[in-house]
Amino acid sequence: MTGPGPAGPPGSPPPSLEVSGLAYAYPDGHQALFGVDLTLRPGERVALLGPNGAGKTTLVLHLNGILTAGAGSVRVAGLPVDREHLAEIRRRVGIVFQDPDDQLFMPTVREDVAFGPANAGLRGAELEARVNAALERVGMAGYADRPPHHLSFGQRRRVAVATVLAMDPEILVLDEPSANLDPAARRELADILRSLDLTLLMVTHDLPYALELCPRSVILGDGTITADAPTRELLSDEDLLRRHRLELPFGFDPAAAALRSPGSD
Repeated sequence: MTGPGPAGPPGSPPPSLEVSGLAYAYPDGHQALFGVDLTLRPGERVALLGPNGAGKTTLVLHLNGILTAGAGSVRVAGLPVDREHLAEIRRRVGIVFQDPDDQLFMPTVREDVAFGPANAGLRGAELEARVNAALERVGMAGYADRPPHHLSFGQRRRVAVATVLAMDPEILVLDEPSANLDPAARRELADILRSLDLTLLMVTHDLPYALELCPRSVILGDGTITADAPTRELLSDEDLLRRHRLELPFGFDPAAAALRSPGSD
């Protein structure tokens, strides 16, 4: 299975994300990635699937320079992910981790959302407007003065998304966004993610969520991309899923599932 090509027509904007030949070994010698190639065009929504230990987290940590490529390259909107461009890369690539408590550490929701842009130099009315806009986008404007630890898990996850949106990123990377959410919170978050006009890379084991939100999916297995295809096509390949220890919920038929378009109610 092959996905979209790496580039658009001449004169089109560069890919939002371009990973070429990325390889990485940890200091203990464990080789986590073996020549990964992955391209996301502006506005694409792509699910990154694969079993535990496949290298998904290692790949994600290269996207904003938390880890540095052992071989190959990563480019964001045409900029190489390197020390020279690190501050700009980290503004452009926002990562929402699986546990919102890894991102929320200030006394109030407002202060948490303001932390990133304030460190980037925003002050006064511009900072306030950025914070208010981010909270509005995730439906949490009424909770700005609440302590994060007084919120439900689903609300904290939405605030974690807001802390990233406040940086005005171009790419939003989400690690298991639906994990530990009740059905209502899962639906609310899906509606928020669907409404965002951003390039989105979603790491998930929740295959129906991937189908609902991401028209394209890639599978990472043993440190390489082993499949890249429209999500419905990929999830309909039972043998492919079995080989990568991926399972659909009992009775779920990807061919029959209805998809909702961006911006739909």
